Amino acid sequence: MKTYKDAGVDIETADKLVEKIKKIAKTTFNQRVLTDIGLFGAFYDIKFDKFKHPVLVSSVDGVGTKLKIAFMTNRHDTVGQDLVNHCVNDILVCGAEPLFFLDYFATGKLIPEVAEKVISGMAKACEENGCSLIGGETAEMPGFYTEAEYDIAGMIVGIVEKEKIIKGDNVKPGDILVALPSNGLHTNGYSLARAVLLEKFKIDEFIPELNSTLADELLKIHRSYLKPISKLIEKFDLHAMSHVTGGGIIGNTKRVIPENFKIKIDWNAWERPAIFKLIQEIGKVPEEDMRRTFNLGVGFILIVDKKDADGILKELKSLGENPFIIGEISN
Repeated sequence: MKTYKDAGVDIETADKLVEKIKKIAKTTFNQRVLTDIGLFGAFYDIKFDKFKHPVLVSSVDGVGTKLKIAFMTNRHDTVGQDLVNHCVNDILVCGAEPLFFLDYFATGKLIPEVAEKVISGMAKACEENGCSLIGGETAEMPGFYTEAEYDIAGMIVGIVEKEKIIKGDNVKPGDILVALPSNGLHTNGYSLARAVLLEKFKIDEFIPELNSTLADELLKIHRSYLKPISKLIEKFDLHAMSHVTGGGIIGNTKRVIPENFKIKIDWNAWERPAIFKLIQEIGKVPEEDMRRTFNLGVGFILIVDKKDADGILKELKSLGENPFIIGEISN
């Protein structure tokens, strides 16, 4: 006789984990969340009195092979934050504020303490971004994933007033590109970074150029830009925004401007963080590959009217940011 548990799936362990997740998720609930975790669907009240014509905005993403660093170091408390912040930034580019988040956690063998750390990270980031973790799926899939590894994905839903949607319609030649810094790789380029760096360094090795261990550098949390950008949206007419992820500065920014316009970047306008210099130097990575693969220290870009640029820079600095101009839009 063979049971489901013999085949590698432990339903009892999963049930116990769900009970823990319920408590974690509840810390992110607000009055709009109408049900607890555990039903077949999650209920969220969408009666919005402050919106004249509300539009829902959604996005789904993962964190790629950054998870390999979490596995190598047995540090699982940050990748959930990466996932939520990444999704928040993706809907932020059109002016949306996040409402709720759902996750998918799949693994070869369910280790409750690992899953709990990952999902606690998601809950922490949801709280910081003012959204609710209202549901998800935990899948134990022996033979599909190795026992010590897992994958995560997240889906976010946000809201924006229809007449305030930012989608690049007002972009014009002469507009300025204002950048907000990343704090490292964020969640992109890890396959190349691992291929280069792990040939030369051990994951827990202290690297003077980084002033940290390799693990600490590679596990830096992907920034959320929600708070400073939300303040800007209230005061300025932002023509377009881009979240710099896979594809780099050009690849992501061209998605939000009319096809007949060009993006002129001054690649010497800022100091690249040491991690990118290290990867390029050690791996002899061509400059074009660096630009297409990594954010190179630029996490988020605002495309604004030239006359507003100084005011926007001043406002961002007052919010504790370190913005810089990296280029402009041309014909």
